[in-house]
Amino acid sequence: MAVHHLLLSSPPSLLLLLPPSSPRRRLNFALPRRIPSHPRLGLSTSLLSHSSPVFRKILVRSTLREDQPVVSDSADSPTLLIGEDSAAFELGKQRIVSWVYFGVVLGVVLFILNLVWIDNSTGFGKSYIDAVSNISGSPEVAMLMLILIFATVHSGLASLRDIGEKLIGERAFRVLFAGTSLPLAMSTIVYFINHRYDGSQLWQIQGVPGIHEAIWFANFVSFFFLYPSTFNLLEVAAVDKPKMHLWETGIMRITRHPQMVGQIVWCLAHTLWIGNSVAASASLGLIAHHLFGAWNGDRRLAKRYGEAFESIKKRTSVIPFAAILEGRQVLPEDYYKEYVRLPYLAITALTIGAYFAHPLMQGASFRLHW
Repeated sequence: MAVHHLLLSSPPSLLLLLPPSSPRRRLNFALPRRIPSHPRLGLSTSLLSHSSPVFRKILVRSTLREDQPVVSDSADSPTLLIGEDSAAFELGKQRIVSWVYFGVVLGVVLFILNLVWIDNSTGFGKSYIDAVSNISGSPEVAMLMLILIFATVHSGLASLRDIGEKLIGERAFRVLFAGTSLPLAMSTIVYFINHRYDGSQLWQIQGVPGIHEAIWFANFVSFFFLYPSTFNLLEVAAVDKPKMHLWETGIMRITRHPQMVGQIVWCLAHTLWIGNSVAASASLGLIAHHLFGAWNGDRRLAKRYGEAFESIKKRTSVIPFAAILEGRQVLPEDYYKEYVRLPYLAITALTIGAYFAHPLMQGASFRLHW
């Protein structure tokens, strides 16, 4: 039993190096990975369990993608980690040249974005905003249309990711995705900043004692619900090869769709504070987009990861804390350590900094006259 437990808890690489069993004393054990069917080898699990270590090693390398998570026979256990550890950042594994390259890429992207889109004398940003806003003359309609255009492009390209990466590669598709989504997102944000107090005033509670502090706290918390892939800056910038991750720890234990939850909290807080029809239309569009994104995200992960995603889906929830209250998710005793990490410390500093930088952001937006 002890040897059996050791084998089950060993990494796959160790199992592949074990000597073949003696014909007089065969040792039966279950592999900790379920190997999916292979287009040339078919169902390879049975082959793996009855083959030599050398053949097993070749077969595993031929069937597993580098980003494929581990799936165990005990996948229904609420404590067994199947997906990836989110927001993990090990300083010792960072390469200086990668971050230098990231800085160069960021500078080039910002230069091109300013030249092609932001600068009113050379870019198309103002023409795009004018074309959309002149369709109806209503800031509420313009706000919804800007969000609809961004959502269609953003979610549409995300849905085409598998096909696009096969055609042009992961990095090239990330450049296409970011290069299309970034200017549309920026235009939507700038228009909201410039027109957030247009439209009809529905309520006014900004003078109510304590409301400012409550709104600030809600906005602060909302940024801790960022989707963990946002922290992989080297992948976002295509310095590292972009991957579709299957996250499981950290905020994913609270809700399987943290980006959606954070956006809803942000929208409700801003709409409550501003209290007019433009803010309400912006929130309506953003929340609808993220609700679709939650459904679409589950669909894409199920298609990519199959059984592994279904196992994580069973132990997580869309509604925050629901899986925990139902006993499907068991938080580790040291759960807080999954937040005491550099990405969340950076989010804390950036969120506080963004609050004090609001006047600068508003001034920059006003100067664009979008």
